[in-house]
Amino acid sequence: MEALDEKRLEAQQRLECYQARLSRAFNKRVRPRSFQVWDLVLAMRRPINISHKTGNKFTSKWDGPYVVQEVYTNGAYKIVNGDGLRVGPINAKFLKRYYA
Repeated sequence: MEALDEKRLEAQQRLECYQARLSRAFNKRVRPRSFQVWDLVLAMRRPINISHKTGNKFTSKWDGPYVVQEVYTNGAYKIVNGDGLRVGPINAKFLKRYYA
């Protein structure tokens, strides 16, 4: 019975080491996205029906530029296009910085 407990403890330690290694590798590649008010951003063009693509392979996947009007605490942003039409709230993972 003690041998089983030792093996279980050893397996738990290996699992924790593996998970720590995996999270370090993932966090190395993650780029946090944060925008300020008045930043120019591009928004990802998302089709209504994900299984049915619109356009061909040469159409842009990004719309914009938009201006960030309001920043929410949970990583969402309210954006406005050049005509003043409000879009959002939209998550930061669907935005990227626009460089004019």
